[in-house]
Amino acid sequence: MMNIFIVIVLVLSSFNVFGQADSTFVLNYQDFIKIVIQEHPFAKQAEIKIYEGEANLLYAKGAFDPKIYTEINQKSFKGNEYYNQINGGLKIPTWFGVELKGGYEQNRGVYLNPENTTPSSGLLYAGVSFPIGQGLFIDKRRAELKKAKLFNQVSELERQIILNELIFRASVTYWEWFKNYNSLEVYKDAYRLATERHQAIILSAKIGDKPAIDALEAGIQAQSRLLGLQQAELEYKNSSMLLSIYIWEDGIIPLELAKGTIPVSISKVTALNPDISYAEIDSLVNIHPALNQSRLVIDQFKIDKRLKKNQLLPTLNLKYNPITEYVGGESLSNFSFDNYTWGLEFQMPIFLRKERGSLKLTELKIEEYKLQLSNKQELLKYKVTSEWNKWNTTIKQIDLYTRTVDDTRTLLEGEQRLFEFGESSLFKLNAREVKYIQTQLKYIELLTKNRNAALKIKYIIGTLQNQ
Repeated sequence: MMNIFIVIVLVLSSFNVFGQADSTFVLNYQDFIKIVIQEHPFAKQAEIKIYEGEANLLYAKGAFDPKIYTEINQKSFKGNEYYNQINGGLKIPTWFGVELKGGYEQNRGVYLNPENTTPSSGLLYAGVSFPIGQGLFIDKRRAELKKAKLFNQVSELERQIILNELIFRASVTYWEWFKNYNSLEVYKDAYRLATERHQAIILSAKIGDKPAIDALEAGIQAQSRLLGLQQAELEYKNSSMLLSIYIWEDGIIPLELAKGTIPVSISKVTALNPDISYAEIDSLVNIHPALNQSRLVIDQFKIDKRLKKNQLLPTLNLKYNPITEYVGGESLSNFSFDNYTWGLEFQMPIFLRKERGSLKLTELKIEEYKLQLSNKQELLKYKVTSEWNKWNTTIKQIDLYTRTVDDTRTLLEGEQRLFEFGESSLFKLNAREVKYIQTQLKYIELLTKNRNAALKIKYIIGTLQNQ
């Protein structure tokens, strides 16, 4: 069920839930990311990874399920019962390699093989089968269970990686939308001032207070501002469309931003200070989900290595089953260790070339993954350090440009008063205004860079999904 916030805020724009075209609703970053995590198809896909891990573990545990078995063989020909064989029971495999077995056997018939002869009431048997050589400490069944437990952890890490990637892409898109919206507001204000000045100069020129050339220049300035405004509108519309691809209902229905939905105002956004120290980078990188995932893959190969080492041992399986005649409730009282069946199986390749080659391939694969892990870890450290430096630099730049914006606004206001008193020219006023516009846009860009650098650090570390 889609949450109430999405129902109210993020619907198809054709529904026009906001009524008036000029009404607005602020979609802040935290609410946007919450929607993405709850509703985006990739977020749903990330949750499926958990179920995959659980299903894989359940599948591996199935190899240890007890099994009931029954086998019946009969033959009749020309009125003679050649044989009638019944054999059934229960097998219980265990995690330490021993298989427990118990059952009932009854055979009869004119032409029954003598070795299959049983008392008329049948025989009860119970026993064990266990490996003495190969399979004593590990076998394929136990190896698969151990690997399935590791795969369950890998699935959780895969979920974190998917969410980390999704949140980062969505966050960068949001702050680009924020930048374009606030840049558009700067251009709107600049165009408004230019058109108002143009109209005022036209009136002043008509009464002779200003030369006609000033009216022409003011008109050119207004046209230039309009061009900038149109470009800003285009960039804002495109970023709004891009933001919409992260807005879904239940991972199935794509939605669009409703008309009038805007990002948080620049007045509500300040520079983020680093919440991690430079000394913490190594330890934080070390627990990245992708690195932990690689370590678990190596652990899975180590299980394979142990299994393949075990396959160098000879196959030596021992079976022992005591048997007793079934005589109602007195069966156990007739039990004797002198009644039994047993068997021994031995097998061993002479050269073990297949087994030694398979073991060597697994050892080489482990070394390959270890090298990849080391390289990936160092690369992540470099990337985090680079982004941390960028983040730290943007804080200093934002502090500097906060003063620069204030200073250029003061200069513009002073130039505006001089122009009104006839002590300055339109050219100088326009130069001050252009500089003020540029500093505002630069300030917005630095705020966006600061947010993106903060996101990039957490993205590289792999902790965005924990926010």
